[in-house]
Amino acid sequence: MTPPSRLGLTPRETPATVEIIDKQVIQEQGYRTTTEAAQGAVGVLAGDAPGAAGNFSMRGFSESQINTLYNGIKIGPSSMTNRIMDTGNLERIEILKGPASLLSGEGATGGAVNYVTKAPHTGAIINELFTSYDSFKGYRAYLGSGGSTDIKGLDYRFDVSRPFINSFIDDTYTKIWNLSGGLNYRVNDQFKIWGAAEYKEDKDRFYWGTPLVPANFPGIVPTSGIVSGLWTQYYPDGHTGTLNPVTVDARTLRTTYNVLDNHSGARELWLRGGFEYAATNSVTLKSQFYSYDAQRTWFNNEVDAFNDNSAPCCGPQGQVYRERFSVYHDQRLIGNVTDLIVKSNISGMDNRFVATFAASSLQFNAKQDDNFGSDNVQLVNPDRGLYGFEQTKNFFSHINNVSLSLEDRIKITPTFALIGGLRVEEINVHRTAFDVNGVLRSADGYSKTFTPVTGRIGYTWEAVPGLTFYSQYATAADPAANNIFNIRPNQLVLTTSRTYETGLKQLFWNNRAEWTFSAFDIERNNVIQSKSGHLVNVASNVHAKGIEIAGAVRPTDQWKLWANVAFIESKYGNFIDNDTGEDFTGKTSPNVPRFIGNVGTSYRFVTRWPVEVGGSVRHVGARFMGDDNLVIMNSYTIVDAFAFIGIPRMDNPIKGVDSTRIGFRVRNPTDKKYAIWADPGYPDQVLLGAPRSYEVSAAFKW
Repeated sequence: MTPPSRLGLTPRETPATVEIIDKQVIQEQGYRTTTEAAQGAVGVLAGDAPGAAGNFSMRGFSESQINTLYNGIKIGPSSMTNRIMDTGNLERIEILKGPASLLSGEGATGGAVNYVTKAPHTGAIINELFTSYDSFKGYRAYLGSGGSTDIKGLDYRFDVSRPFINSFIDDTYTKIWNLSGGLNYRVNDQFKIWGAAEYKEDKDRFYWGTPLVPANFPGIVPTSGIVSGLWTQYYPDGHTGTLNPVTVDARTLRTTYNVLDNHSGARELWLRGGFEYAATNSVTLKSQFYSYDAQRTWFNNEVDAFNDNSAPCCGPQGQVYRERFSVYHDQRLIGNVTDLIVKSNISGMDNRFVATFAASSLQFNAKQDDNFGSDNVQLVNPDRGLYGFEQTKNFFSHINNVSLSLEDRIKITPTFALIGGLRVEEINVHRTAFDVNGVLRSADGYSKTFTPVTGRIGYTWEAVPGLTFYSQYATAADPAANNIFNIRPNQLVLTTSRTYETGLKQLFWNNRAEWTFSAFDIERNNVIQSKSGHLVNVASNVHAKGIEIAGAVRPTDQWKLWANVAFIESKYGNFIDNDTGEDFTGKTSPNVPRFIGNVGTSYRFVTRWPVEVGGSVRHVGARFMGDDNLVIMNSYTIVDAFAFIGIPRMDNPIKGVDSTRIGFRVRNPTDKKYAIWADPGYPDQVLLGAPRSYEVSAAFKW
């Protein structure tokens, strides 16, 4: 699937911002997880909050306002379905900015992130092996193989990865298994059939965050540079106490407050198959059938709120109030996507047209703890204890989606093209809820059908060879069901969004340099926004605008330079909290910085054993933790440096290995202390970024 559209257009032919992070870039930059990889893109912030891991913020929107796709398929709200994901089995990551309903269906206000697994190729068999070890005692192991078999027309691919991500926080980690494989069979030059399967498993002991504390509270050891602003305990009674300067205690930078018997994890199984039939040189029919099953578990202490005495319900002053929560998912998704692609000539003008029919059925069964057991522990050296009594209630949710989309590109002149598309879909959302005794809670159930119409219109103009101007107007819509457990029936409304975008893309200097510029203006209405205590609110709208600039140049064959910057302004419009009456109009959404910038370089010394050295610098501006914008996650700048040594076949001590690459990397060498992300549902705790670490790696290919 081509990322920006189903028309088969390249990123340069698309009237939108498209970024591709391929496996070569992933290897060179040392991106271990999809979270790390996305942060190298223009204006993207990412975080692994345990309740919503692998989520992103870009163009003023975050979490489920950005669709996550797996080989072009959306499995559900990203804030509920995403997991920490290793990059080993991926061919590339595709990022399309702005409303993207023609690509991924409902949702996708901020954009869509598509993970593409490695697929069979025609040609000689290539085998790959990778392993690494870091100073946190974490490791990664990967093995992949693919190519043509002895059976004419049959190609295969197989990949397996086993990462152990050990955190800098005490007793927290993620263990992952990922197995994927596929077969392609070319029956003849016109007809190809294929199948693919993938199994993923993760077992986790999660880090839920470090408590915020008043800087002026007796005994606190403040840490500068992580957070600033004013704070008083939010959960569970709201911030009704005295606002004081906020900090993070220096004694808690590696402390976990999770219970001793905490456990989380997931098992996911993908089965995909389909065909591609080129009926003529100008007509192609493609179809993909898929099935996805997942079971997910969270069994944790999740809330860590330092009691500054603003919430007298919550134990002794100066201790940390903790609250238990468990969730269990059982999800099943089946569906089909079929494309009819027609290439033609209309009055001498080249034309491409695609009609896409898609249908899916999602069953999402869940149960969650209704007991909310709680206790209090010391801020330093807490007695973590056990989870305790659990009392669960059930939810059964179902979403059916049927859609038809039409998209067309016509070249009015050899250099000027119009691109337009329209998507019509029917979305049926149904939820049934029960209490802990199995009694139907009719007031919490709902059933509703939406029929949004969305689309895109734009142009591309290659003013001179290599320089393309573009503009687009696009829309998206989704039922505000991103939190299908927490949303109240009267909040089930249709969320709509629109964007204006214009920019340019240039490739020059004999393809040794390129740069892009884009300016955007996005508005989303009826926004569902997380808040404290697993509740949500409907904000009237969010308005975001900004510019993004990216460039790369290769001054010599050995030297590479790249950089990107994004300036973003995102504000709520007419947002009054339905429960507290607080007015957030004009405030900025959580996890949205006004500025993000990346710059990197590398140089390859051509010797018998080639040596490549390089590094990158990332700066992220200040962000707010909550809708009231009182607590600020301070701006930070971090560095990443690396060196690779290549051993050619003739010198390789391992017979049959064509190339070996030994790597060394140091992350955050200045040991900067910073906050990387905040989950708005947990307003009294912040997720810290990793301190300095070292990594050695080895990659083999034969």
